[in-house]
Amino acid sequence: MSKSPTDKGLTPETFDNLKIKTPPTNSAGLGGIVAATSHVFKYIKPNNIFKISTNLNQRGGFDCPGCAWPDPDDERSMLGEYCENGLKAMAEEMQNTLITRDFFAKHTIDDLSEWSDFEIGKSGRLAEPMFLAEGAANYEPISWEKAFEKVAAHLNALDHPDEAVFYTSGRTTNEAAFLYQLFVRELGTSNLPDCSNMCHEASGSALSETLGIGKGSVTLKDLYKADLVMVVGQNPATNHPRMLSALEKTKKNGGKIIAINPLPEAGLMKFTDPQNPIKMLTGGTKLSDVFVPVTINGDVAFFKAILLKLLAKEEEQGNVFDKAFIETYTNGYDDFISDLKNYNFEACLKASGVSKDVFDKAFELILNNDNIIICWAMGLTQHENAVDNIRELVNLLLLKGSIGKEGAGTCPVRGHSNVQGDRTVGIWEAAPQAFLDKIEAKYGFKPTVKHGYSVIEAIKAMYENKVKVFFGMGGNFISAVPDTAYASQAMANCNLTVHVSTKLNRSHLVTGKEALIFPCLGRAEKDYQKTGVQTQSVENSMGVVSSTKGVLEPCSNDLISEVAVVCGIANATLGGRSKINWLAYQDDYDLVRNDIAEVVDGFKDYNKKIKNPSGFYLPNGARNRTFKTKTGRANFSINKLPEWQLKGDELIMMTIRSHDQFNTTIYGLDDRYRGVFNERRIIFMNREDMKLRNLKDYDVVNLKSEFKGVIRRANKFKVVGFDIPKNCCATYFPETNVLVPLDSFAHTAKTPASKSVIITIENI
Repeated sequence: MSKSPTDKGLTPETFDNLKIKTPPTNSAGLGGIVAATSHVFKYIKPNNIFKISTNLNQRGGFDCPGCAWPDPDDERSMLGEYCENGLKAMAEEMQNTLITRDFFAKHTIDDLSEWSDFEIGKSGRLAEPMFLAEGAANYEPISWEKAFEKVAAHLNALDHPDEAVFYTSGRTTNEAAFLYQLFVRELGTSNLPDCSNMCHEASGSALSETLGIGKGSVTLKDLYKADLVMVVGQNPATNHPRMLSALEKTKKNGGKIIAINPLPEAGLMKFTDPQNPIKMLTGGTKLSDVFVPVTINGDVAFFKAILLKLLAKEEEQGNVFDKAFIETYTNGYDDFISDLKNYNFEACLKASGVSKDVFDKAFELILNNDNIIICWAMGLTQHENAVDNIRELVNLLLLKGSIGKEGAGTCPVRGHSNVQGDRTVGIWEAAPQAFLDKIEAKYGFKPTVKHGYSVIEAIKAMYENKVKVFFGMGGNFISAVPDTAYASQAMANCNLTVHVSTKLNRSHLVTGKEALIFPCLGRAEKDYQKTGVQTQSVENSMGVVSSTKGVLEPCSNDLISEVAVVCGIANATLGGRSKINWLAYQDDYDLVRNDIAEVVDGFKDYNKKIKNPSGFYLPNGARNRTFKTKTGRANFSINKLPEWQLKGDELIMMTIRSHDQFNTTIYGLDDRYRGVFNERRIIFMNREDMKLRNLKDYDVVNLKSEFKGVIRRANKFKVVGFDIPKNCCATYFPETNVLVPLDSFAHTAKTPASKSVIITIENI
């Protein structure tokens, strides 16, 4: 009997061999070198290693498919502009084992669903297009032509284009993303959910409202020149390791660093540059001057306490707030101050979970510095009050005049390598009218103005049988989204599911009635088209657009680019009724960039600018104090404390990554910076909370969440005592995504509240 969609979507309830060690207080260094090289030499062909390491993130080379941290504008390391997890990403994407028809003939999808995510991902590179027929147990090979025809047949059979959903992962290049959204809009829908919906959507909403642009305002050089950098809800050593080099320069130039996070992450304590022999010998650089162990979702409370203390100082002595900046550039100051006075300092400090001693140390640094940068990631964005979190940070920066000047500003640190670029070129279910008007003027068809489905809305629509086709451009949708059991059934309700991927993942096993796998080229591989090897482009976290061009021969003759996938499907689906010559774009990507230059603001002379070895900056009003908000000024905002309370033996849980992980990709089973080895089904707990529940390290427990009367369960997790605030706990995703309610999301942004899930623990 075939397994249920839920069974296939959930990670197996099996254990490896957990070992717990004392977490290190230093990051990178020799340990990073050993970890990176072990992956490289195990999974990459020896003759490819040199080409990869000397071209990764280098001028004229290819962009790392991992995080979106920017490359330096000027000097770049001769030893390689990469990090441990960047090399792990390459080892994952450029595996020397190929998955062909023989693999799928041997393994049914039911069999594969019993494998761990690590085992699935390490199966090898997908080497040819595959098709799963209705009722079949195994994928079988299919030609590209027939595959495109099958997608076209399903799309053309829809009662309405809104019955299809087109998801996008952040690894998709600007060229592929622009064509993808163009095809979807010409098809007649705007159902373009993307991974931004699940990570920094709250940042975009908050920043657009307050500063007039949904991106950060700083450059890499600003970090070097800041007096104070606050790193909030973020673990750079695992998620953006090259950021540590920038923070080291902050310290070298006299700047201070405050780390605010429930967990004491090793990478923010001390960093040893693995490319600097002197640092390796001397033990590295201390980064954080103050570590603030805020309780989970206690950030607004902490920042309100800071704001209240600053206000008291301003009223007592003056010259604390930048009154000239406030009067010239901001709106809503009086209302903001009036609301702030309604709060009590002691109550806010208590709600934050931060001691008075630690608070005072952080406050003194904020009080005495004006060039402040605040960096943040999903520790702030995945809460119901996520937008409030970001707006409160902006309030602090506005009071200090720390926007639009050197060494100061906002720095949301994006995840996947081009998630910001995808949104810039049109991957958006709620695109602005001005963009749609330009599409109409350029191509002669009128895009729908109806907003499409975000990720959460798409899952609900699939579950309710309102969507018949799911198309995923990259990513591992089923392992990335909340409420895994519900989402798995939603996917299974579709008539057709399609995934464009470089390697196997769990989403290929949770299928509609029919399913297709489209294997595509990796970033490091040459993209041969009629006009030669193609160059593509991406945008990093700080708004720099740069080129990326593969250097390796494709691992299989049956791989095609994401651009070719889009053009092939568009041509097969729209045929003679399209106003666009799709196949011409496939032959020459310069034509795509010419169109982007006409349609997307900031891309004038795109083909010329992209030849600049360091790329080019997109316009950013917040950098020069031009605030394109409704008021024409930077807006103060009024934000409430989050309204949740724990009852009885409840804990608040946040999902996190291990160090051997990037998004849903599992590189290995270790989390060495937290002292955890050979296991992922664990729960980090405060040791006092463990004593109250008669638990000790290695005990096995079940986890339960209840939200609006719906109970969700995740079974068999081992307990690990950790330095985490009381009443808080942490688990890895995707293992506990099943506990995240689909209906718990950020107001305005609909980002899943994966960092504030209330659970109870059941002893086994």
